[in-house]
Amino acid sequence: MSEADRAPSPAAPPAVAAAASEEKKGKEPEREKLPPIVSAGAGATTGLDRGDKGQISTCSSFVSTVSQKKEATENRSSPTHLVSPNIKDIRDLPPVCLDVRQKQRIPIDTLSSETKAPIPAEPVLPVQPKTMKDFQEDMEKVKSTGDWKTVHDFYLTTFDSFPGLNTIFKKDATASFNTIDDSGINAKFVNAVYDALLNTPQDIQKTVLKGIINSLLREWKGPRTKDDLRAYFILLQNPQFNNTSTYVICAHLLRQIATLVEADHHFLVHWFKKLSQKRFKQLVERLLQFISLRLFPAKPEEFPPIAKCSWWIPSASKVLALLNTANNLVDPPLIPYTDFYNSTLDHIDLMEEYHTWQSFGNSHRFSFCQYPFVISIAAKKIIIQRDSEQQMISIARQSLVDKVSRRQRPDMNMLFLNMKVRRTHLVSDSLDELTRKRADLKKKLKVTFVGEAGLDMGGLTKEWFLLLIRQIFHPDYGMFTYHKDSHCHWFSSFKCDNYSEFRLVGILMGLAVYNSITLDIRFPPCCYKKLLSPPIVPSDQNTPVGICSVTIDDLCQIMPELAHGLSELLSYEGNVEEDFYSTFQVFQEEFGIIKSYNLKPGGDKIPVTNQNRKEYVQLYTDFLINKSIYKQFAAFYYGFHSVCASNALMLLRPEEVEILVCGSPELDMHALQRSTQYDGYAKTDLTIRYFWDVVLGFPLDLQKKLLHFTTGSDRVPVGGMADLNFKISKNETSTNWLPVAHTCFNQLCLPPYKSKKDLKQKLIIGISNSEGFGLE
Repeated sequence: MSEADRAPSPAAPPAVAAAASEEKKGKEPEREKLPPIVSAGAGATTGLDRGDKGQISTCSSFVSTVSQKKEATENRSSPTHLVSPNIKDIRDLPPVCLDVRQKQRIPIDTLSSETKAPIPAEPVLPVQPKTMKDFQEDMEKVKSTGDWKTVHDFYLTTFDSFPGLNTIFKKDATASFNTIDDSGINAKFVNAVYDALLNTPQDIQKTVLKGIINSLLREWKGPRTKDDLRAYFILLQNPQFNNTSTYVICAHLLRQIATLVEADHHFLVHWFKKLSQKRFKQLVERLLQFISLRLFPAKPEEFPPIAKCSWWIPSASKVLALLNTANNLVDPPLIPYTDFYNSTLDHIDLMEEYHTWQSFGNSHRFSFCQYPFVISIAAKKIIIQRDSEQQMISIARQSLVDKVSRRQRPDMNMLFLNMKVRRTHLVSDSLDELTRKRADLKKKLKVTFVGEAGLDMGGLTKEWFLLLIRQIFHPDYGMFTYHKDSHCHWFSSFKCDNYSEFRLVGILMGLAVYNSITLDIRFPPCCYKKLLSPPIVPSDQNTPVGICSVTIDDLCQIMPELAHGLSELLSYEGNVEEDFYSTFQVFQEEFGIIKSYNLKPGGDKIPVTNQNRKEYVQLYTDFLINKSIYKQFAAFYYGFHSVCASNALMLLRPEEVEILVCGSPELDMHALQRSTQYDGYAKTDLTIRYFWDVVLGFPLDLQKKLLHFTTGSDRVPVGGMADLNFKISKNETSTNWLPVAHTCFNQLCLPPYKSKKDLKQKLIIGISNSEGFGLE
């Protein structure tokens, strides 16, 4: 999930759960529900009166009016259980609110009839007074006459009320547009009006803000109409909300949107996904900036005291959740999921956020962990590492207490997961050790190779991972199949009596995450989706694990040729039954024997036709990715979660789990140059200057080969190149020799080559033939 798509049931309205919270500092919540408008107190007045150059000083009337109406408004909170009975495809929509710990949600269709209400009738709007062409002509006239009166009147009547917004921007004033498919808004007209707004005189901009205030102060006495939703949708795109002087107004707008019922949120989600990429990105950035500046204001006096407006950040986070859900509904997404990251959160007390979420979930206190899509992968890694450290310390302390209680002498080795293995029996010894020391998996890992002297300061651990992964994933071992077309490994479907070695691979991946080791593993993305299905091991051992919904796109990541063939079947224009002569059956070769499996009961007797071919492709895909390897993947799943069992996993997207295990594919060789350490060389030495001239000029594939040659992986840890601790050492040997790498220490031993040409030639030979080369 995706990440932002986990939700509480509609019986507990999402906006109440996510936004009715207190500020991060840990105080009691101010109120149970979020009314549309709540007084921000005297501090809010200060914030409004202190606009840039007096830009919105007239907004003080807004706060005074709110204060007068506070009691009435609180008694008329937005309805929280009114649901439209005729929402199109509502069961297919992902949840839009975020208790990421909840595994199920109640479909809206299951709500009792007394909780439903008919859709309010849309008011009859007057005929649109101006068109986009009229507005553009008025703007052109201003350039020649300098008279803004016509334009001023336009903005005044448009933004003074929700009906005014609909009158101007609704494509057809007489149509209801009561579906999720079409907002009924003339998006080009909205964009033109907003693009022109920032270039108008200050009095026009003040007029717009005052109009928005009037709109937000309307006394709501029932469920929102779709015209109201359209008005919220339009107002949220206002570029004036980039200015901190407008944040008080923006906060109230966000709060009203956050407190809408879930059915209304689904409409907004589907309208958001129709925005252009540019406008969508701007909207996301505006809300992220709103949160950042509320957390760390450049001018604290601009805003009300945070104790008076603890609902600002929860409301903005909830609206961001709607945008994130919209983004995930589009394939490909409008913007990368990383564009929702708020790097400001890297500087707050992340463990306090995590423990608040652990203790209170979504019910009492706000935590950014309720909205994990805004937390960067670097911040999530910190949470996971510290959570791991706390578990390590707790388990080690318990071992120590048990030892002392039995009046036995404590041994420092009991504080670690000590692995003693023989190189000649690497897999079997590792499996035996991990099985025997299952209770110690959450302790700090230390590896010893039998018959070899030396202490494990990190190098032996990394070498153990490298050698074990290479041996297990070798084609001759038979556990995994390497698909050349997709350059990835997948689980062998061969049946066996014992799946413990798949459990070992899962434990290895878990230990790598737990001990911050990057593995050179090539699994397709759907593997990590399966690994989080579910993110917490179910208490009932009979509950299936590792089963996720899959599509032909997932199959394409593993077997692109087969996926292409199935796509051809779906688009075939002839008679499928007569021309393909297929049944709902799949054939697989196992140890030289062809075996058949029915995709559904009696599948060998059911022909594939034009009418049922979609079902056939879906069942075929599900069989290959889920059913045919269920036992193998279940063992792998339980192995991984035996080490990484933590609620922190629920904060992660599948893509982020992959980055934690394998590192990021994004290379920044300039960052590597800045963080490199030297032994025997200085960074100004001629050989080193030659080296970086050559490496920075390499194409991407050679840069990846260099990284793989020196570190054992062509990917970068979550913390970036600096976390590699890359070192170049002087190798006092003949310059005829090739470079040597110590992958366990991320070290490159470089002879002092006399020319750039010689260095480039030797380096390319070394890194291009590095399979089994120079590995120590």
